[in-house]
Amino acid sequence: MSDIHTFVLVEGESDAAAVRALAGLFGHDLGSGSIRICPVGGVTNFPQALSELTRAHPGSSFCGLYDIAEERYVRRALGNAALPNAAHEPPESFGFFACVADLEDELIRALGAEAVQHVLEAQGELASFRRFQAMPHHRLTPVDHQLRRFLGTRATRKIRSARLLVEQLDVQRLPRPLAQLAARLFGAA
Repeated sequence: MSDIHTFVLVEGESDAAAVRALAGLFGHDLGSGSIRICPVGGVTNFPQALSELTRAHPGSSFCGLYDIAEERYVRRALGNAALPNAAHEPPESFGFFACVADLEDELIRALGAEAVQHVLEAQGELASFRRFQAMPHHRLTPVDHQLRRFLGTRATRKIRSARLLVEQLDVQRLPRPLAQLAARLFGAA
């Protein structure tokens, strides 16, 4: 663990899978780059996780992804870690980048609904998605909302899909939070 210089806090395993795939897009091996992804089991665990990590690894840097609606937990985490100006500066100035709704929403908007459906088809999930779309309470919602909801119906689907969706991205058109994280971790412009 002493070789780790950067810790990336994310809410769960799907976000971790997405960050691993992001590293792959840039040709980076996270292990050799001294980067460790830390899924913390939900944003409410950010304060405790960041406090523990900063105490255990005082010379390391920390960054991460979160959903904008949960920013208060990230601010609390930064304050608990005794970072100067944490209460007054935006979390992104400390390397924590917000997804508008969540990471799946960012990926769906970046790729477009058609490309996401192609990923589902490649996973053998398109027929299941079509049944999901036909359900009365989903019929009238926009396809991007249907996709986001569908991806979250099973944890394994969300984890697998996050990786596959990131792998479909063009590095020049990354969603903002992933582009910011890539710049922080890999010096990507």
